[in-house]
Amino acid sequence: MSVLRMAYLALAVWGAVHPMAWFVTWLSANGWDFGGMIDAWYVNAATTGLTWDLTIAAIALTVWIVAETWMRRNWSALVAIPATFLIGVSCGLPLYLFLRTRPVT
Repeated sequence: MSVLRMAYLALAVWGAVHPMAWFVTWLSANGWDFGGMIDAWYVNAATTGLTWDLTIAAIALTVWIVAETWMRRNWSALVAIPATFLIGVSCGLPLYLFLRTRPVT
């Protein structure tokens, strides 16, 4: 595996674990209230802007994944879409890049 692919994989793991640690910390302190967490994303203009920024980035990434997967027929790369929306762009993007750059056999 190339250094670049290892970097993508490391970023995907970090992008899954680090944000999730913050989410779990918040949820455990607030009674596992997912609705409350979503409300917290819109508590002020700064967090609302960041929420929309990440939402738009996730949609753009999804369009790119679908378009390239359709052209390349790399169907396993579609796993990056649920990773993007269930974990975050910080995991989905490097995961897709990792899957996209695998050697063709």
